Amino acid sequence: MFDTILTSIDDFVWGPVLIILILATGIYLTARVGFLQIRHLGKALKFMVKNEDDGKGEVTSFGALCTALSATIGTGNIVGVATAIVAGGPGALFWMEVAALFGMATKYSEGLLAVKYRTIDEDGHVLGGPFYYIENGMGKKWSWLGKIFAFFGMCVGLMGIGTFTQVNGITSAVGNFFDPNGANTISLIGRNYSIAVVIAGIILAVFVGLVVIGGLKRIAKVSEVIVPFMAVIYVVFCLILLICNVKAIPAAVVEIVQGAFGVRAAAGGALGAIILAMQKGIARGIFSNEAGLGSAPIAAAAAQTNEPVRQGLVSMTGTFIDTIVICTMTGLSIVITGAWDMGLEGVAVTTKAFQEGLPFNNTFCAFVLMICLIFFAFTTILGWDYYSERCLEYLSGRNEKAVKAYRWLYIAAVFIGPYFTVSEVWVIADIFNALMAIPNLIALLALSGVIVAETKDFFARNK
Repeated sequence: MFDTILTSIDDFVWGPVLIILILATGIYLTARVGFLQIRHLGKALKFMVKNEDDGKGEVTSFGALCTALSATIGTGNIVGVATAIVAGGPGALFWMEVAALFGMATKYSEGLLAVKYRTIDEDGHVLGGPFYYIENGMGKKWSWLGKIFAFFGMCVGLMGIGTFTQVNGITSAVGNFFDPNGANTISLIGRNYSIAVVIAGIILAVFVGLVVIGGLKRIAKVSEVIVPFMAVIYVVFCLILLICNVKAIPAAVVEIVQGAFGVRAAAGGALGAIILAMQKGIARGIFSNEAGLGSAPIAAAAAQTNEPVRQGLVSMTGTFIDTIVICTMTGLSIVITGAWDMGLEGVAVTTKAFQEGLPFNNTFCAFVLMICLIFFAFTTILGWDYYSERCLEYLSGRNEKAVKAYRWLYIAAVFIGPYFTVSEVWVIADIFNALMAIPNLIALLALSGVIVAETKDFFARNK
């Protein structure tokens, strides 16, 4: 009954209206900035690793990007892609890429506005993000919209991307590796759980607690080390898989494109197949790269920079790395090996793809993916704690007691995360994502004139 209600809500909020709004916003912003995400990608990648010497903020531009990437590169890249392809077919990957291409313009706009409208206190503490560019950009009369965004931002962190999905992904991977047959179980809240899952959940909660209690600077330091390391390891193994199966790539690409446009669907079912592929691909794409969601600009606002456009360019590289690079590799691996059509779900799909496609034994492949997933999901948990804390700061007027209490509540959510089913946690995350995205997309459209003016001014000064 509960699953049915959640699915009904998910189908409604992720219906045609929101899909069109997300795509239309990305397309509109892309047109207004003249396909900046393609023309200036090289410059953006250069800015990504080159910090400003005299920029104002709490962390370096690279640190801010790593904080944002720590929240975006997570289970969405491993489990989310698999879930999308299993539910919507290989065509879901195509629509994920389309959404990401236009989403780069959306992410650019978010980063730009975050820096332009942020506030910096006398003690150097930075506050910024959609709630501030709504209030300071659109005007005080729109502050209610900023509060709605902040409320749902807290919910996404506490009950969506930030905790349940990540923890569930980690503990499932650990359980599948150490106790695949569920031979050693313990009964909790009316269900049997693998002891490996329970122990992993406890250890994870402890490590999360040790980092989040230290605040943004500790999160940024941990992210700057783990994010590049984990991304390189995962990409290397995906590349090995693709190289070993290079002859199968053209057929996989054809299958993806045909699936995106319902070519193989039965007569009369093509439209339904297209809509399903679009729905799952775009929803999981947003889950993974968070373009339009409004989360990344919260981290971007803390960057040590004086140029809103510069940070916007750095921010958009996050979507490029997350979806265009990492999600594409995961999706191709799953389609090439046929793992999406074997009756599996969640992390088991990607694990099977690695086992089928890599020239190593099954145990080693499962171990590699488990380690990648643990690092990916762990940093996402850290990044979303920062996001949701900033949302609470805005709602509570920087009430430090409320923030400290929230950190403990967040750690508790990590602790209970393993005890939800895979389908439940992903549907809950989808719902909160949609409710968080709507206020942010309204603000981006309303402030598009500011985005264009700032962009023209920056490039005129930096010819």
